[in-house]
Amino acid sequence: MNEAMQEAPVSTTYKENMEQYFKTHDLQYVADDAVFINMSSGERTEGKEAIGNMLNFMYRIAFDAHANIVNTIITRDKALLEAEFKGKHIGEFAGMQPTHKEVNVPLAVSYDLEDGLVKVARIYMLEAVMIKQLV
Repeated sequence: MNEAMQEAPVSTTYKENMEQYFKTHDLQYVADDAVFINMSSGERTEGKEAIGNMLNFMYRIAFDAHANIVNTIITRDKALLEAEFKGKHIGEFAGMQPTHKEVNVPLAVSYDLEDGLVKVARIYMLEAVMIKQLV
């Protein structure tokens, strides 16, 4: 017996929130008690302020970078982003001084949403690929 799985319709606001978050990383789309988990290392970043600091470090301090969006899926309580983390290594990262080399690293993030905001993000970034591009 085949049953089609039906999702509840996604609120336009929820969908727009996530689309904007994917583009800007604006913390207004992140819950105050959100948790971001680096699935490669297990490192957890908890709370909106700490998450903002982590994103700022990755996209503006260690790298001058952006997420080049490849695919997204957004439902009422889940979202998925497939992207490429692209940019230049401009600050210390993983003990490495700036190399000024360009990186292009596969990135996927699975999000749990609550009331249209990011509650949990599980980040899958191939750091070994990044390190290989930096040496």
